[in-house]
Amino acid sequence: MSGEELELPVSRAVNERLHAAIPGGAHTYAKGDDQYPQDLAPVISHGRGARVWDVDGNEYVEYGSGLRSVSLGHAHPRVLEAVRRELDRGSNFVRPSVVEAEAAERFLATVPTAEMVKFAKNGSDATTAAVRLARAVTGRARVALCADHPFFSVDDWFIGTTPMPAGIPSETADLTVTFPYGDLAAVEALFDRYPDEIACLILEPATQTEPPPGYLAGLRDLAHRHGSVLVFDEMITGFRWSEAGAQGLYGVTPDLSTFGKALGNGFAVSALAGRRELMEWGGLRHDGDRVFLLSTTHGAETHALAAAMAVQATYVEEGVTARLHALGERLAAGVRDAAAAMGVAEHVVVRGRASNLVFATLDARGVPSQEYRTLFLRRLLTGGVLAPSFVVSSALEEADVDRTVDVVGQACAVYRKALDAGDPTPWLGGRPVRPVFRRRV
Repeated sequence: MSGEELELPVSRAVNERLHAAIPGGAHTYAKGDDQYPQDLAPVISHGRGARVWDVDGNEYVEYGSGLRSVSLGHAHPRVLEAVRRELDRGSNFVRPSVVEAEAAERFLATVPTAEMVKFAKNGSDATTAAVRLARAVTGRARVALCADHPFFSVDDWFIGTTPMPAGIPSETADLTVTFPYGDLAAVEALFDRYPDEIACLILEPATQTEPPPGYLAGLRDLAHRHGSVLVFDEMITGFRWSEAGAQGLYGVTPDLSTFGKALGNGFAVSALAGRRELMEWGGLRHDGDRVFLLSTTHGAETHALAAAMAVQATYVEEGVTARLHALGERLAAGVRDAAAAMGVAEHVVVRGRASNLVFATLDARGVPSQEYRTLFLRRLLTGGVLAPSFVVSSALEEADVDRTVDVVGQACAVYRKALDAGDPTPWLGGRPVRPVFRRRV
């Protein structure tokens, strides 16, 4: 696969089938074909390790696997062995399986800052359960979330704050307020503006930038001083920052935290964890009003919990987090060198922690550009690299990273031509890619 030769006739046909049967043509908006250059949205046939194959037979080195969930690589042998073992024993029963106790104990040993845990299937259920619990414990309705972080839940308390609030009552959306990352004074001002109203602060402990010194501890102190609950969304930072998440790395324990994505290496499992005195509100061993915390038919399927235990064991025993950082550092350095060599270092920009890299595509004015993103993605795809981000998996080899850097260099050469021409349109191949959150189609 090279140059302009990439054609995806079978993928295009399957995309039409997807749109005919599924609103948006995908079950996750970030996987939609509007996120890719026109007629270059590959439909995946299968994957192994750090590579995937589309239904047209093209092979790609893949980044951001499963929206960051497949951090060990596709079809990881240790995970599959654990899953197969449980499938032969049944996966769902009318009473808890012993696997539920084993998985909970394993999680609490891996994330020792948590005292209790409850499993679910997706991140939204876990974050919404955290919000519900905070509201129940505090008797307050208002939620404060970090405005600089892109996603917390499919539920109304979050989606009402996005450019896609259709179908959400304004009364619900009005109960959510926001604060900027890294600014303790802004959070203090929010508490002053809504005295005794804020049930919780919810944020990712870190994203593309490291937390300022004292920031996370300061948030915890502010939350407790104002009678609020501090919630860390560790869907992404969990395992990628450290086996114990960002809270383990930075040494700041939240009241509640949520995990997912890497936890199951592609199998559906998420977790709400936290302090016992709060978590027990959702249990049976207290004398207050009951809280409907999490109750899911499939939340404790044994094969998914077995996958989670295998993932945790692999991370700890094989030093996966360190490998992710090493691979990411090699990739970031290579991409920056390639961009600099082509004179686009100020336009193709790699950001974030080495284990969780993203890239920005900036126009001649230094403004983020969907057109230049389209150009860049198109050149990556034609070079055999599927990379909506540069988030690595541990299945990558150094040779894969080096090949990716070579393809990035070719893409940057075209990027330079477009900048010199003052117009990327001739290199787009059709309409530009679109942001996920937008008001109109």
